[in-house]
Amino acid sequence: METTNQGATSKHGILSISIKKLAVLHSAYMPFVENGGLFIPTRKLYEMGDEVFILLGLMDESERMPISGIVVWLTPLAAQGNRAQGIGVQFTEKDNPAREKN
Repeated sequence: METTNQGATSKHGILSISIKKLAVLHSAYMPFVENGGLFIPTRKLYEMGDEVFILLGLMDESERMPISGIVVWLTPLAAQGNRAQGIGVQFTEKDNPAREKN
């Protein structure tokens, strides 16, 4: 998974994510979160409840999907078990990308 921060639409900007492999998508997806969500590796510091904007590129899709969401999970730097630092983002009802792929 490739993550970059762009722009200044909020204090954290836009998270641009490219997922090129299905296995990576499966490992990042958070099905236990209402409306679904994604774990996004990032070094930026967020707080629970922060709103984020994501440009999500999936495998062979030519266009990135714009998604807004809420931070519902935090994995800090140096977390136990060598887990990657990042955030879990809950998709909003209207921006659930899985709905558009059905």
